[in-house]
Amino acid sequence: MNVLILGAGMMGRAIAYDLSLFSGFEQIILSDKDSQTRRSAKNFLKGTNVDIIPINADKSNDLKKHFQKVDVVISAVPYQFNFKLAKMAIETKTHFVDLGGNNTIVENERSLFSKAKKSNVTIIPDSGLAPGLVSIITRDIVDRMDTVDSVKLRVGGLPRHPKAPLNYQIVFSPYGLINEYVEDAIILNHGKILKKKSMTDVESLKFPEPFGMMEAFLTSGGCSTLPFTYKNTIGYLDYKTIRYPGHCEKIKMFLDFGFANETKLNIKGHSIIPRDVFVTLLTKFVPTKGEDVVLLKVISQGTKNGKKRLREYLMIDYYDTKHNITAMMRTTGYPVAIIAQMLENGMIQERGVFCPEEIIRPTLFFAELKKRNIMLSISDRSV
Repeated sequence: MNVLILGAGMMGRAIAYDLSLFSGFEQIILSDKDSQTRRSAKNFLKGTNVDIIPINADKSNDLKKHFQKVDVVISAVPYQFNFKLAKMAIETKTHFVDLGGNNTIVENERSLFSKAKKSNVTIIPDSGLAPGLVSIITRDIVDRMDTVDSVKLRVGGLPRHPKAPLNYQIVFSPYGLINEYVEDAIILNHGKILKKKSMTDVESLKFPEPFGMMEAFLTSGGCSTLPFTYKNTIGYLDYKTIRYPGHCEKIKMFLDFGFANETKLNIKGHSIIPRDVFVTLLTKFVPTKGEDVVLLKVISQGTKNGKKRLREYLMIDYYDTKHNITAMMRTTGYPVAIIAQMLENGMIQERGVFCPEEIIRPTLFFAELKKRNIMLSISDRSV
């Protein structure tokens, strides 16, 4: 089997690197329309069996030709492309995996279930960190408990050595970051799916030293389809982003002033989009390089054999200094690669469109994470 990865940025090259080490794909192809990005990826993947080629995701005819030559396509391009790519995958009878990132796009992909099944292909959106890894953790909770009262998902990508004033490091697209901050968060509250404003409900959350007390607040996208999948199974579910204390208050000030708006402003004869200005300033003044860390904590309560249980999952993943791979690349890209590998080796047989919680067996997935030294600590106790 052959695999094509669209997008040779940080996540795309992390996926390619992982597949080169662990998968049985005969050919691994990484593509990007930008020549500088391809050169950078080629240097990063030096010594691997990854082929790097130019492909423009905007050009359907060119895309279709490449889809027809492979068995699995992985999208590491902006989420706006994913619905179109999923439709093309069905047309060319190619399995398709993407990172998700937008609830509307994922819902559009899910509408293709019958067509995908008829074409004998599997489409799996939301396959990264959050959604993705957290979705599979949620399934593990549901599988292991008789009833589930609550699931609280907490995830954050952070600088290992924070610098004022925001104590943040840009570890993925700043446009994607802003979307998480401004779009509504979705929560499940006892059978009702509700929307709440992001960057609200700030709470304190304790981690082992050197991190100590952190903050977490509601953001959009992280739980994706989970409230719908488990509407009648889980009592309460929400997703919050973890940051160093004080970040939410500082960044929210900029948002309240309209820096995330997409409506054009006319300033001294120039048409300016505030969000573009904000992204430019973020990438100029907020660090984009340096060692990062990904913190994850999932706290759940429920019952097992008539007894109240508290089940917690903890992950602290660090920058890979030996291979210069960020923690965000590891914890977002590697899960996608694992799912593609499961398609390649026949561990996933179902056909149609599925989110990870519907199709990935947690025990097998966690074992694959462990092979990559992504350590998930799980505790289960009576309360």
